[in-house]
Amino acid sequence: MKQLVRSQGFGAIIGVVVMLVVFSLIDFSGWWTAQTITNVTQFTAILSFVAMGQALVIMTKEIDLSVGSVYGLAGVAFITLEPSFGVPGSLVIALVMAAFVGLLQAFAVVKGHLPSMIVTLGGLFAVRGIIYVWTGGSVHNFSADARIHPVTRLFGGELFGVEAAIFWLVVVAAVLGIVLWATPFGNRLLATGGSRESAESRGVRTDRVKIWTFVLCSLLAGFAGILTLCNQPQTHVTLGENMELEAISAAVIGGCLLTGGRGSIIGAVLGALIVVSFRYELIALGAPSSWYITFVGVVLIVAIIFNQKLARFLGHSV
Repeated sequence: MKQLVRSQGFGAIIGVVVMLVVFSLIDFSGWWTAQTITNVTQFTAILSFVAMGQALVIMTKEIDLSVGSVYGLAGVAFITLEPSFGVPGSLVIALVMAAFVGLLQAFAVVKGHLPSMIVTLGGLFAVRGIIYVWTGGSVHNFSADARIHPVTRLFGGELFGVEAAIFWLVVVAAVLGIVLWATPFGNRLLATGGSRESAESRGVRTDRVKIWTFVLCSLLAGFAGILTLCNQPQTHVTLGENMELEAISAAVIGGCLLTGGRGSIIGAVLGALIVVSFRYELIALGAPSSWYITFVGVVLIVAIIFNQKLARFLGHSV
């Protein structure tokens, strides 16, 4: 039991259990249906990619507010470049563009010594503006041939009987979990967020760690955008709006401390499950959409307070 409490995703586990009990009590017949579970897991998988990247950045004591726009940019690039470069070519270009945004922001933070909140807030607006200019506010669709292309089906259909997004989430989360907890890079990432001075005194090149983390975060956001467009191949200018807030909430609910050095991949996935589940259930109960924004704000504050108290209880400095 003590080991469970010490686990990075303990708060998220409690949150998921409480959520399932509450939903079962107020809407059992509506919640426990195959259609509801399928939709929730599908949307959770997409948000989880963005939340995992956000969690890694937060672990380094930074934050990335641009992930929603990067998610939209990658999706728009994937669809609109397909006629010129084909599905595989547009997919690669979209991922490169996402990584480039992350790299630019990382250099501004690390080499320019600027606050990541300000840099990525600028990135959010700049990239969103590019999406508006690029699309002209119009909707773009995949061609009929592109919809049935093997690459499109690989990321937007079903693999081994499960939705592709869920399959890729399991694969990517497992890889990231191993990287975080069983590789020198993971140790350096947590050390950078825990105490940068201490990490540098031990030879950790914290600047390099942060740059790679920002790039990885943008890549995951871009990949989530591509997964979404493979499944629903139609762009719109609002693609990914407010996703940064959901991703931050999911990461924090999952146990990430905004003071850095603590968090987990599985916690970010469970946090995404909680955020998506509440959104779905509020809609199912007919609540106004504004209640969802209220929920995200309240839960974010509660999660921060809970994580800080849990960290102090376990003897961590926050």
